[in-house]
Amino acid sequence: MKTLSCLGVALITAACFSLGLGSLMHTYANLSGQGSIQKGTAMPTQATGTFEVKLIPQAPDGKFEDATLGRMTIDKQIHGDLEATSKGTMLTAGTDVKGSAGYVAIERVTGTLHGRTGTFVLQHTGTMNRGAYQLSITVVPDSGSGQLVGLTGKFNITIADGKHSYDFEYTLPEAH
Repeated sequence: MKTLSCLGVALITAACFSLGLGSLMHTYANLSGQGSIQKGTAMPTQATGTFEVKLIPQAPDGKFEDATLGRMTIDKQIHGDLEATSKGTMLTAGTDVKGSAGYVAIERVTGTLHGRTGTFVLQHTGTMNRGAYQLSITVVPDSGSGQLVGLTGKFNITIADGKHSYDFEYTLPEAH
């Protein structure tokens, strides 16, 4: 078995590559009382921008005794059509096979999306199979608050030249 330190470096690299984590990402402010949304026709929209992420490995707490398992906190700063912060937790699993790993993460995003303020939660599921990765990041149903009530969507991450960018395809009821 690999040691936690070697595995940690590999998993952080894999997570950053596949998740663009910082992710995974954010402040637990409750904005549900701010702004108002009236139900209307949902309109598909796209938001793009960049983000920085810090992944901080957490010490084992007795629940993760196996050296292949890890836990990290996520702290993100998101810029562009979504101006936000994010905080979350990631669980990782590594293997003895180079390039194979998996992770799950939950992060709460707090900020402004195309002028509408509130919070929402993103759920991450990622795997790497000998270097080939598969990633799904979706808005948790009914997690939107404030002016983001009713938000649904998929958050896609691109990492190029060491920089993280996002393409967020979402639907949100029209504000009235």
